[in-house]
Amino acid sequence: MKNDGFARRRWLATVAVSTALVVTGFLGLRAATIARDNPTPTLKTSDYSESAAGQGYASVVKKVVPAVVNISSSRVVKQTGMNMPEGMKNQQMDPLFRQFFGNNDMFQRSVPQERREKSLGSGVIISPEGYVLTNNHVVDHATDVTVTLYDKREMKARVVGTDPRTDIAVLKLEGSGFPSLTLADSSKVQVGDVVLAVGDPFGVGQTVTGGIVSATGRGGLGIEEVEDFIQTDAPINPGNSGGALVDNQGHLIGINTAILSGNSGGNQGIGFAVPVNMARHDMEQILAHGKVERGYLGILPQDVTPTIAKAFNTNEVTGALVGDVTPGSPAARGGLQKGDIILSVDGKAVADANQLRLAIGEMNPDQTVSLKVMRGGRAQDISLKLGDFPVKEARATGDKEEQQNSGLEGVTVEKLTPEAAQQLKLSPQTNGVVVDEVSPSSRAAEAGLKSGDVVVEVNHQAVKSESDFQRATSSSDKSKPVLLLVNREGTTMYLAV
Repeated sequence: MKNDGFARRRWLATVAVSTALVVTGFLGLRAATIARDNPTPTLKTSDYSESAAGQGYASVVKKVVPAVVNISSSRVVKQTGMNMPEGMKNQQMDPLFRQFFGNNDMFQRSVPQERREKSLGSGVIISPEGYVLTNNHVVDHATDVTVTLYDKREMKARVVGTDPRTDIAVLKLEGSGFPSLTLADSSKVQVGDVVLAVGDPFGVGQTVTGGIVSATGRGGLGIEEVEDFIQTDAPINPGNSGGALVDNQGHLIGINTAILSGNSGGNQGIGFAVPVNMARHDMEQILAHGKVERGYLGILPQDVTPTIAKAFNTNEVTGALVGDVTPGSPAARGGLQKGDIILSVDGKAVADANQLRLAIGEMNPDQTVSLKVMRGGRAQDISLKLGDFPVKEARATGDKEEQQNSGLEGVTVEKLTPEAAQQLKLSPQTNGVVVDEVSPSSRAAEAGLKSGDVVVEVNHQAVKSESDFQRATSSSDKSKPVLLLVNREGTTMYLAV
């Protein structure tokens, strides 16, 4: 029996080996057929760095990124009382709520509380001495500014000065020998030039994106008071603010500032950068005077449209139409009138209202300028002396003395321009001042005044400028409410503060 079992096992093993040989042979024939039909490809390979050298922008990026920094700023914001549902304000607290929040007196006392707001952005080192250009909105009212360098070092930065009108700020790092970028002449930037945007979007870390210059000289967008943007399709996102826009040589041509993002909040291929020539002018003014000094004319300039040109009996759709002249301003003293069309400044042609603003703003106060104007179909020359661009006369964040002079403490207003009226969906004929900011703890906010409201009258007196508003509110009887006639989205209403 044992021999029979051994014989059976040997026979099974023989069958298994024979089957394996048959299968192996079949697979071998199959593999040979595949190899014959698909011969081994001959690949040409090389080192990546050798093949990519000179083809991309890696060498440019290596020069740029050490000079682009991350900026983290914080500020302390005071709040009065606690945030409560609208229906609970000015009401006694229900006993049920007292069980959780305590006595209602704690809300009535409105004890000021503080909270810290943080902001993230980018910046560009433009000198070995540690001067940094960034956006004003990145460090606005900051009590603490920290800069993180490319090598991960963190340093405290000092805000040397800011220019809210162009959204530029100058910071200073202590030390020397910092990596810095070369400043290009941004006036020579052309549409179609290749550009790179470098910054720290969303705080994810230093990021480089590429594109082209989509347009130059963009203005009238309502983003800043003074606008001469370089437009680019290089992706720019939140956190890129204050970062570098460089050319294909790594030279700085702009400071990334804003995007048009629709409802997404992210990049849509329309980004804007402040030209480095403007940023450099701001920096030089800040270092020399502690602030940016600008020439002031005192007019409301408008673009000359084909319809306006026809109405003024001219075929030239160029220049800046004087829509209004501020009483007592350099323009008024120099003899400019409503309806004048300014054609040139010191011999340089003026294309539109924004170009006029830029030309005058780049001049020094007290500088004498020659204007060529069209009046009544005839050209004439006017020479006048510029003034100093006035500061806003009512600022919620201004000095205490300045706030006390205002009848509406905590309210900031600006002159209503045609562009602002259009954005607020108001008639171009609307007069007044636009409410820029309303402090949440102010009596004006309690009365219902909101940002974007247009104040038409104060105590039945027409308001057409910031000075009118300041004068009317400051001279009002402090024992009586200030009566405001407000235009809100085309509907007027009275508010008593």
